[in-house]
Amino acid sequence: MLKDIALPHIAGLAVYEPGRPIEEVARELRLRPETIIKLASNENPLGPSPKAVTAMRRALATTHLYPDGGGFYLRQGLAKHLGMRPENIVLGNGSNEIIELLFHAFVAPGDPVVYAERSFAVYALCARLFQAQPVVVPAKDHTHDLDAMLAAINGRTKLVFIANPNNPTGTRVPNEALDRFLSRVPARTIVAIDEAYYEFLDDPPQTLRHIQRGMPNLIAMRTFSKIAGLAGLRIGYGVAGAEMTGLLNKVRQPFNVNAIAQAGALAALGDRAHIERTRRLNRQGLKYLGGEFRKMKLEFIPSEANFICVRVGGGAEVFGALQRRGVIVRPMGGYAMPEWVRVTAGTMPENRRFIRELRRLA
Repeated sequence: MLKDIALPHIAGLAVYEPGRPIEEVARELRLRPETIIKLASNENPLGPSPKAVTAMRRALATTHLYPDGGGFYLRQGLAKHLGMRPENIVLGNGSNEIIELLFHAFVAPGDPVVYAERSFAVYALCARLFQAQPVVVPAKDHTHDLDAMLAAINGRTKLVFIANPNNPTGTRVPNEALDRFLSRVPARTIVAIDEAYYEFLDDPPQTLRHIQRGMPNLIAMRTFSKIAGLAGLRIGYGVAGAEMTGLLNKVRQPFNVNAIAQAGALAALGDRAHIERTRRLNRQGLKYLGGEFRKMKLEFIPSEANFICVRVGGGAEVFGALQRRGVIVRPMGGYAMPEWVRVTAGTMPENRRFIRELRRLA
């Protein structure tokens, strides 16, 4: 059997479980796909940036050519957009790849890697894949306890992850607390701040300013999957000092970001109207969902992202019942929250339908 010759630590690895696709649920439950709504994966309910769609259609004509392996124009666009330099940008096949590149470049077997409990599952998956020593710090009020995370760092700690806002809880750390943490973290520990939901914040942290001021062990990871609506393209990026991006580029696969994704992402940067529509819809959706949960006397975690966690009793059972009714949400058992589900803020008709179906289960 192949498992007998596979690397020993691979056999025990968990497989990341994404939100279920509409097509798969339709086949399994014999539902019509157009009757199903997916509120499981924190996708943009408005769809992709229209400017990105136009740019991607144009790019189709040259897909017989390899993409720009260095992402020259996209890095130039991002640098201008962020007030950084192109050499501060490293592109990834989703921001997930940036996480993996950090392990490739900095983490040897046995090296401690610090992250919070109930934070993005890929940190734990990569720690086990690369045979690191996971150091899981208990959360405080459903968010990162930065003082406890700082205390967990020792002279051997290579990486510490901070998801801000955090997935799956939707909470954030205060800007002052983050600044204090960054001022105290050891220089030989890489701090990776996962800002996949950064654009939804009204008062975002000034992470890039720390990089500009010369913090070589800091990287901010961002994505076009969420607010730009380009999740299907798998494109993200890291922002860091030139020394770090240079090291990450050494372990990056050639042509890791395809040409269609580069064209769409560059166009999406300039689509402010789409971003603002998404932000407005998200605020409206979170307010509505929170209000309905209060009426139903359901505990929920106030969110700073584009999703919300609600305590429904049996999370897996409610997930299954809603799915049979054509509403896909995300059960939180895998995050040691078996009584909870996570719900993406969708369009208002989608939000109302979710609440209607949830009430019918009560």
